[in-house]
Amino acid sequence: MRVIILCGGLGTRLREETEFKPKPMVEIGGKPILWHIMKQYEHRGFRDFLLCVGYRGEVIRDYFINYQMRSRDIEVNTGTGEVKLLGETLPESAWTVKLQDTGVHCLTGSRIKAALRYVEDDCFLATYGDGVSDVDIGAVIEHHKRSGKLATVTAVRPSSRFGELSLEGDVVHSFNEKPQTAEGWINGGFFVFEKRAFEQISADDPNISLEGGLLEHLAARRQLSVYRHTGFWQCMDTYRELCLLEDMWKSGQAPWKTWVS
Repeated sequence: MRVIILCGGLGTRLREETEFKPKPMVEIGGKPILWHIMKQYEHRGFRDFLLCVGYRGEVIRDYFINYQMRSRDIEVNTGTGEVKLLGETLPESAWTVKLQDTGVHCLTGSRIKAALRYVEDDCFLATYGDGVSDVDIGAVIEHHKRSGKLATVTAVRPSSRFGELSLEGDVVHSFNEKPQTAEGWINGGFFVFEKRAFEQISADDPNISLEGGLLEHLAARRQLSVYRHTGFWQCMDTYRELCLLEDMWKSGQAPWKTWVS
């Protein structure tokens, strides 16, 4: 099952870090937060990624094109220019990473719609490129299958402000994007989608928001299921939140680090 990760936003609220690189490439513990997100999916058995890039997308492209060279010991023959990789193969060597330029100003729903040309299965996973969690992806998928809905969103309870979900049982009754005060459950990303959920979105319209457009539409049709995650979740929307995640990693108590290596 393919994992789509939204990596194209401007990251304006984290301008201290994002002036010269996209927010998914901001580092925690010496690794981009994007790497942390992908490691979480890998731990659950998902290694097929599609990254929707936009702002400073060349930084992400360079990172993955040169991933082995940057991450392993190497031997260089200065006469021939031959480069040999040394040491053990990295766990991330099993990843397949597609990168699609979805534009700088394209909105989230339109980015995913554009990416569907590379999604063969009827069902796929998606999330944002700036939030980490210890959510059990497999459990989210099983919940989605049981629900019979077109989409499932992971709901979390942080002290923050994002799309707030009004729930009735395991179905989203309404979707309120970025209320002034967030009480109860909010949108934590880590979605499961049926491709049919995007049938009403034009492939040529860059202005369809996932949060304020598609999810609201699905909720109104009673086609948005919810998986309640009561464990750890944290976005990296501000410099304060970046420092919080960095401190957790340095302490050796990073709740989202569910993998061993």
